[in-house]
Amino acid sequence: MDKNITDIILFHSLIVFGELLIVVSLVHMLYKRRTPASMIAWLLSMVLLPYLFVVLYFIFGSRKRINKYTKNHIKLKMTKKERTQNPIDNILRNCGVSQLKENQEFQIITDPTVAYDTFINCIKNTTSSIYISTYVLRYDKTTKEILKALGEKARQGVDVKLLIDSLGSWKLYFNRRHLKKLIKAGVKIEFFMPALKMPFRNYINLRNHRKIYIFDENIVLSGGMNLADEYLGADRQTRRWEDILFISTGSSFKDFFEVFASDWFYASSKRLEFKEKEFKDDGDTDIQIVPSGPDMQKDALYEALLCAIYGAKKSIWIVTPYFAPNDSLSRALIIAKHKGIDVKLITPKKSNHLSADLIRSSYMRDLEDEGVDIWLYEGNMLHAKAIVFDDTCAMLGSVNFDNRSLFLNYEIDTFVYSKRAIDEIYTWMKTLLQKSTKGIKNTSKSRMIMENFMRIFAPQV
Repeated sequence: MDKNITDIILFHSLIVFGELLIVVSLVHMLYKRRTPASMIAWLLSMVLLPYLFVVLYFIFGSRKRINKYTKNHIKLKMTKKERTQNPIDNILRNCGVSQLKENQEFQIITDPTVAYDTFINCIKNTTSSIYISTYVLRYDKTTKEILKALGEKARQGVDVKLLIDSLGSWKLYFNRRHLKKLIKAGVKIEFFMPALKMPFRNYINLRNHRKIYIFDENIVLSGGMNLADEYLGADRQTRRWEDILFISTGSSFKDFFEVFASDWFYASSKRLEFKEKEFKDDGDTDIQIVPSGPDMQKDALYEALLCAIYGAKKSIWIVTPYFAPNDSLSRALIIAKHKGIDVKLITPKKSNHLSADLIRSSYMRDLEDEGVDIWLYEGNMLHAKAIVFDDTCAMLGSVNFDNRSLFLNYEIDTFVYSKRAIDEIYTWMKTLLQKSTKGIKNTSKSRMIMENFMRIFAPQV
């Protein structure tokens, strides 16, 4: 009898404790002014499995955090040119993003072999510095040659710095034997938010998803490509992912450098100083560098994206591997379609994450019901992230069309203002359409229920 009473008391104590945890979490959400959708998603999860999801909330639920370990906000420097060029430029400047720059050169690269050759040539032709930031660095046939070239440059006296996200490159983080030769050669290597170091400083939920490759403080490569064999390589392979990279030279380097320097200081506590110099900007492409994430005081990229959608007059073409828009973005796309704008979403028929495919499906069905064209790419994994608005503006970079990219990860995107570059992006998108099927097929009721259920977790992932 005594044992039964003890068990009952213990059982009720656990229930009360679980409810208290949920209340504490709710108070924290209210204090942090979380969106209603996000709060409801977390609370529903906590009701189902309180002890698990309360822990997950305090690991994954933080975003713009403020404590003594917080990464300093990025402040991109403005030049003397104060005249805004368009509404997007105006929003970005008011959110602390530097104005657009006129570059010497800007070229789109969608061929993985050309991307590899360009990357290797940039390394080999460098004489002073190489700064690399990547989410995924996998030791394989392709990166073996890249790391070898970086080591050779370091031995020649070139300043080589390599910033790697510890979660995105977890295999290399836990097994660093392939990095020993690089370190011995003089390459400086840092892991962003190392999972097993400084637990109170590091949040596993906030990852550095930026791809920034800087050479000689002049040439920049950026886009969606990480450093692994599925993204680029010397030989042509049919299994490589579809992705996009761009190369730019000119004064926009300053903004890329400031973002890299901020990330490097956070990871290493060592500052990089920019050497002021004049750039001969006489190209045909204006670009604007837009970092986003916990180190930006405002959600500049999100506001600019909404502005661009509402400002479009003819077309909005979106290429993204993962798609989970919040209500504001989803409604903006539907309104655009109702205005008669050509709205297209091109996304992989099957991505590399089943959970992402389940989450996106209900959103895509909502858009398709309103007349938005949904195209499912049937080639290899489509990892590219690009959006084109009319023939006036394009977005390229590391940002997916989902909650994680827009609000949680450290990301970097580039707004491109050039008809020539935009025409090239359109041409590439049309090649994707040739390998895509239009529309989402009807599915079973059980699958649809699962898709709708997974939508609950969209604000959290």
